[in-house]
Amino acid sequence: MKKNISFIPMDSILSQWLCKKLKQEPPKTPCAGELLAGVQEMLTGETQTLMLGAQGDVDTFPAAGEDGICIGDLSIHPKSRKVILRGCEVNLTPKEFDILYFLIQNRGEVFTKEQIYRAVWEEDFLLSDSNIMAFIRKLRKKIEPNPDAPEYILTIWGIGYKFNDTL
Repeated sequence: MKKNISFIPMDSILSQWLCKKLKQEPPKTPCAGELLAGVQEMLTGETQTLMLGAQGDVDTFPAAGEDGICIGDLSIHPKSRKVILRGCEVNLTPKEFDILYFLIQNRGEVFTKEQIYRAVWEEDFLLSDSNIMAFIRKLRKKIEPNPDAPEYILTIWGIGYKFNDTL
């Protein structure tokens, strides 16, 4: 894979602005603290150059122009079948991805377990309700900040599930 390196000069005004933004509105990523520390070192003169790089494989970032759906800290990219949460790729099984994508495409609409099954498996409903519940539980463990108090995939008691349309 081709690696590109760019040098972008950063003056003190931009450094101060970036430092202020990172303190006021820190993004929910472990990398934010390191970036803030690096910018502060530039402001104090401890360092002259700050190198930034993608964490993990660069392939985890969506390709330029790739359509994606971004909701809060979550983005889903159907063409590459990738899910990114707070800048890191989430490994989903094919069916987990299909369920998530189906729910996101229909944000706010409530679906029964049978409707989800029919939409994703595209065959007669043969599995018990508990199988869809298990897929939802596994998905929540992978994408929810607190799976016990989900923000993305909501349970509509007595009916089924929906993807939160207020985010």
